[in-house]
Amino acid sequence: MRDILVTGGAGFIGSNFCRYMLDRYPECRITVLDALTYAGNLDNLADMRDNPRFRFVHGDIRNKGDVDPLVEESSAIVNFAAETHVDRSIDDPGSFVLTDVYGVFTLLEACRRHGIQKFVHISTDEVYGSIEEGSFKEGDCLEPNSPYSASKAGGELLARSYFVTYGLPIIITRGSNNFGPYQYPEKLIPLFITNAMDDKPLPVYGDGQQVRDWIYVLDHCSGIDFALHKGEPGMAYNLGGGNERTNLEITGLILKLLGKPESLIKYVTDRPGHDRRYSLDCRLMKSIGWQPEYTFEDALKRTVDWYVSNEPWWRKIKEHQAEYQEFTRKWYADR
Repeated sequence: MRDILVTGGAGFIGSNFCRYMLDRYPECRITVLDALTYAGNLDNLADMRDNPRFRFVHGDIRNKGDVDPLVEESSAIVNFAAETHVDRSIDDPGSFVLTDVYGVFTLLEACRRHGIQKFVHISTDEVYGSIEEGSFKEGDCLEPNSPYSASKAGGELLARSYFVTYGLPIIITRGSNNFGPYQYPEKLIPLFITNAMDDKPLPVYGDGQQVRDWIYVLDHCSGIDFALHKGEPGMAYNLGGGNERTNLEITGLILKLLGKPESLIKYVTDRPGHDRRYSLDCRLMKSIGWQPEYTFEDALKRTVDWYVSNEPWWRKIKEHQAEYQEFTRKWYADR
């Protein structure tokens, strides 16, 4: 699998995965296909542009003409391309269905025409819904509660059907909440880091006691690498960091690392259908040899330090990207 097509590779996890693979495998060649919507950012790929084993193609996974020639020349596909923010899915669910379901269909059809050694579809733990006690296993029912998680569930179920019906070598990974460098600053951790740096309020939904399992993005990348090379077609694999924290805990840790006061915390109206707790059982992933490398505390400090050291990267988005400013004003106006 030397020639890997990474769809959505200009986004947060995708760009980190490209960097990880180029560093780890000297013979690996990466082609990124990305539509460069609001969260796709060529700045995320700047350090790889001159690498002869890297290529960027501007295109859309929903467009057969963009997808077909790239699939034909690739040995494997890792599909990160998706609309991903729950808040945005509540505001505009249609765009999530088009990308997260129809876009996956377009990729799968191209694989039927041209063949592929592996197709790794990146999904999310949110497809399971919320769980009060215990942890979700791969065979548990999918009960998504937001338009985002429903669209991701639809995409992965479609991918599974192409394995069963057409024999395509599909692997699904369900990752927990990611954090790390290059994450678009509307998500909780980068939003709170950058707001705190500017002494702006940190908007905590409801009582802040929602629990998420957090995984550092490089640990997620290594897990995807394991799934690509050692995963069994037709299988889904949970990929979690084993770091369950409440949103309020995360907020307090960020403030402490930046030396900022807790008075910056601002409780706001909870979002509709907000899942209370996510938790993953990752024994299946660990059975093929994967283990997370980074402790949560070390990874969070690395993440905070990255945003402190790369202020121009996020200020360009928060202060000059009209799309970011428009959505933020609209979403938080009544909160």
